[in-house]
Amino acid sequence: MGVKLEVFRMALYLSFPVTMFWISNQAEYFEEYVIKRKREICPPEKDEQRKELEAFQERMRKKREERLLAEAERLKHT
Repeated sequence: MGVKLEVFRMALYLSFPVTMFWISNQAEYFEEYVIKRKREICPPEKDEQRKELEAFQERMRKKREERLLAEAERLKHT
């Protein structure tokens, strides 16, 4: 009985993680959950949010350019 029991236990020990891995990699089981969670974390952008972000990026770009120009002028006069 000892060998049969050991074979059964070994099969159980190997089949459980393999089965859990297989289940966790099935997209259809988790697709709805993942999409719902993604929309909670990163909701779809609204037009006004996108425009506000673009304006912010433009202000930062101009500020960076002005800083670089000022630094270049300072180095030029040195």
